[in-house]
Amino acid sequence: MNQQTAEPSRPAAETCLCREIQRLIGAVFQVPDATRQHLTNSRIEFLKAIRSLIDARISHLAQAGQKGAKVLVE
Repeated sequence: MNQQTAEPSRPAAETCLCREIQRLIGAVFQVPDATRQHLTNSRIEFLKAIRSLIDARISHLAQAGQKGAKVLVE
């Protein structure tokens, strides 16, 4: 795969820092496929870490329960 070609399936706004680092390394060095795969996996793992933080926060908020007292309305 040519390092100079952009991925046509990705919108321009979806470019992340990991992708930019991968492009920079590819421009300076001849990047082996294994290195390219490691960089791709690191992007995936970073997104999974963000997802786990969001899931933990959702779980925390869901377990908070109701605050306040029930009031009988006549």
